[in-house]
Amino acid sequence: MSGESSIKIGKKAFLFSALIILLLMIVSGILTIVLPAGSFDRTTENGRTLVVPGSYQEIPKPDYPPWRWFTAPVEILAGPDNITPIVLIIFILAVGGSIAILEGAGVMENLVNFLVVRFKKRKYLLIGLMILFFMSVSSFVGIYEGMVPMIIFIIPIAISLGWDTMTGLGISLLPLAFGFSSAVTNPFSIAVAQRIADLPLFSGAWLRLIFFLVIYTLVTVFVIRHAKKVEADPSKSLSYKEDEALRLKFRGVLPAGESGTISRGNRRALIWFVSCIALAMLIVIVTARMPGLSDLAFPVLTLLFLTGGIGGGLFADGRADSGRGKSAKAKQSARSFFRGMVNIFPGIVLVLMAYSVKHIITTGMIMDTLLYEAAELIRRSPPLAAGFLIYAVTLVMNFFIGSASAKAFLMMPILTPLADLVGITRQTAVLAFDFGDGFSNMIFPTNALLLIALSFSVAGYPKWMAWTWKLQAAILVITSAFLAFAVAIRFGPF
Repeated sequence: MSGESSIKIGKKAFLFSALIILLLMIVSGILTIVLPAGSFDRTTENGRTLVVPGSYQEIPKPDYPPWRWFTAPVEILAGPDNITPIVLIIFILAVGGSIAILEGAGVMENLVNFLVVRFKKRKYLLIGLMILFFMSVSSFVGIYEGMVPMIIFIIPIAISLGWDTMTGLGISLLPLAFGFSSAVTNPFSIAVAQRIADLPLFSGAWLRLIFFLVIYTLVTVFVIRHAKKVEADPSKSLSYKEDEALRLKFRGVLPAGESGTISRGNRRALIWFVSCIALAMLIVIVTARMPGLSDLAFPVLTLLFLTGGIGGGLFADGRADSGRGKSAKAKQSARSFFRGMVNIFPGIVLVLMAYSVKHIITTGMIMDTLLYEAAELIRRSPPLAAGFLIYAVTLVMNFFIGSASAKAFLMMPILTPLADLVGITRQTAVLAFDFGDGFSNMIFPTNALLLIALSFSVAGYPKWMAWTWKLQAAILVITSAFLAFAVAIRFGPF
């Protein structure tokens, strides 16, 4: 078995994804020419910048030549919002390099085999419990980004249990995203939107909890049905060919009942790495409800991944380097780390391109124009149509702004008085905002976290869309029904 990292983006998947995002960059650039430039006034409250309703005015078009559309992926690194993409890039490199170290030393195989032995006879229970865990963490605590690296561990387990990469993503990525979308007490979407709308914190949770249970059932049934189909005929998997290398890599699963053959060094490596990741997850969970500390979660997560990977590589017995001393282990770890970073580098290019779409429309000064035109359309609509328009407008804005809290600070100051004006409750407006904010994260290629998650697997964006589009269609129907119900009962308290 080679020490080559399984985290590697396929050439075709990369080129196809890059082409899609390039076309979106061009469309965004054309919009800066077609639409008038405009701006709302802003005010600062408690350190957060809010839009002032009714303050929109057209402004002269900025000098923004078309050639700069194509330099936007580089420009964002020096732009005013450069911290987020830079932190994400460092995070991607750290995860890719750290996992490559553990794979090169044989630690990943030991971890996967250890888990597979214990769940081989309870496979579908494992699916249900994992989906519930990931959905609950993102729905109630608001953790999404910090859990994305878990995909790296879930996919090999899924393949070793007789499934495929898509099943692994269905156990991890789908519930993370859909849990965030079916938020019950998410501090980054529900709490921020309700605070701006002057609603009691986490009020209306009863309806959101029912919605959460409906979505959990839908996702679990969808994933289990797919897993059974792949078990019956592996060739029906969309990632069948791409999974072949992983099937060979993890083919040595221990038979049920054996205690395992993990060497002493690899056992130490596993304990060290798992301890670092557990500490990282604890920090992410604790800081999720502390606005002043939440920005530190990603850097700390990155540091602990590095510490876990490098330390695990030094503790491990290794493969060919077994018994050759710490110096040989360090050199092997360095080579593996570099190889992991090289393999994951195309994901960084996609992330920069995805962030450049927002950069283009903000530099072209049309972000506020889009929001103003949408608000005017909502203002002229009856209650039910207004509720669906808020949903649709949030979907459109999510195309450009992935952050839930950033969208809330931009949109809710405008949507709140509009809800009062058109005759829907503010709570309904928050619900429509939450629906629009979340589910499209699994569709829009401008969502950097989706691209990062897919870069941790062999599944590219085209295969992901081919696998999930029916589920997304079902979600659209369910969210529309819940939204119509909320409008009908005047979902409150107000």
